[in-house]
This record gives sequence, C-alpha cells and structure tokens, in this order.
Amino acid sequence: MGGQGVLVTGQQARLHDVAELLEDGAADREVAAMAQRIARRLAIRRRPRSELTERGAGRLASVPYRYRSDDIDLDRTIEVLAERPVPEDTDIVVRERMRSRRAVVLVVDVSGSMRGEKARIAAATVAALSADLSSSGDQLAVVAFWSDAALLTPLGADVSAPRLVDQLLRIPARGLTNVHFALAVARAELARSAVRRRTAVLLTDAVHNAGPDPRLLAARFSELHVLVETDGEHDLPLAADLARLGRGRLARITNHRDVAPALNRVLR
Repeated sequence: MGGQGVLVTGQQARLHDVAELLEDGAADREVAAMAQRIARRLAIRRRPRSELTERGAGRLASVPYRYRSDDIDLDRTIEVLAERPVPEDTDIVVRERMRSRRAVVLVVDVSGSMRGEKARIAAATVAALSADLSSSGDQLAVVAFWSDAALLTPLGADVSAPRLVDQLLRIPARGLTNVHFALAVARAELARSAVRRRTAVLLTDAVHNAGPDPRLLAARFSELHVLVETDGEHDLPLAADLARLGRGRLARITNHRDVAPALNRVLR
C-alpha cells in the first residue's frame, strides 16, 4: 500500500476538451514568464547521437549498404544483383541494428495550484521531453489530470513546449487527484500509436484520493516511469509501486533542476 493509504472512491471521472477548460486570459505573469524561460532553454543533456549509436540498439534489419556495416545479408544481396548486371555499392544488402521510434505520453498532475516550484517542475518536464523527442523523430502526447483529465496534445501533433506550458498554467486549480483515470487516458492514447515502443511518464506527488486504485492499471503498461514530486506532501511507496508494476523506473523530483537528470535516468 502507499505510505499515506490509497483512498479508493467510486467517483466518475471524465475527459475534458482542453479548449473549454482553460481559464480566460494569461496565467499569473511572473509564474508564466518563469515557466516559459525554462521551456525555451531546457533540453535533456544526453551524449550527442551519432549514426553509430543510432544503429547500435533496436531490431536487426536488412538495408542497402550505406558505408557503415560490413555484415552482408548474402541471400538478399544475391537477389538484388541478379536483377542488376552492373551493380552499385548500394545494391549490396547489409544487416544493421535500427533504432526503434518511441511514442511517449507525459501525464502531469495539475491538482492544486500550478504555482511556485510545481509550475517550474511541470515546465521543465514538458520542455525537456519536447526537445529530446522532437530531435529524434519520436512522438509526444501530454495529459493533464486532477479528479478528471484533459488531453493537451495527442501523439503526432506538432505543439510547441511554450504553448503546452501555457495551457498547463491556465488550467483552473483543482483539489482531488485521480491517478487511475489519468493512466487510463494515457494508455488509450498509446494504443493509437503504431510504433513498437510505447512509454508513459507520470509526473505526480502520488497522493491519490479519487477513483479506483491506480495500481490495477499500472500493471497493464509495457513501460511506465514515475517522477514523484517530493517537495511537499507525497506518497513515495505508491509511486514506487506504480513504477514497479509498470515495468518502469522511479525518480524523485524536488525542484525543476532535478527534471532533466531524472528523465535521462528513466529513459536511458
């Protein structure tokens, strides 16, 4: 059980249209300005990707020779050369390990007020994931949740990190937290993707107090990572349970500077 006890309720949650949800006008100017600065400058500090590292992980595939691999697929090469009496170098077929694309759904807890360090952490997480995934051709969706949830952007949509941060900050303050429903929305979004690797990243304090036990759903994910905010009230045991059941990793977040290193650890 979670350290503070999981409150299980029969409350019915619903998915909101984000356009109808946002408060009119801009978010608090100081908070918004701070969050946008983070969103514009932050990127996960990974080692630079090279063609070699891109080919070093993933499924083995037969591809035209591109002056990189010397592992010739003899059967496929013979088939190609039989049709081309004067072959080119690229008519040789070799085996390379190809990096698999990834679909990631970021699930952000916006229960309570999105101010102070909580806003900084949310901004840093959105910005870091957006920068890293967009640079590698991966897909990102963002779900905001409280007792209900809203899909801020679906997989495959091209929405900038500053715009996503602005939407997060303009969601009205909410009290209850339904982690189960948020995971259900994330899982449904991942099911739409055709890519092989589907990942959810849950950013929350894990103080679940509405809806069914979220552990029941966590076990249905192929990869669920949890970033648990520990700067205030939180339930670390429940967060650990969710990551374990979801075959993912757990990282503690105390301030926005922890976000990029934490994402590097869980998504490595």
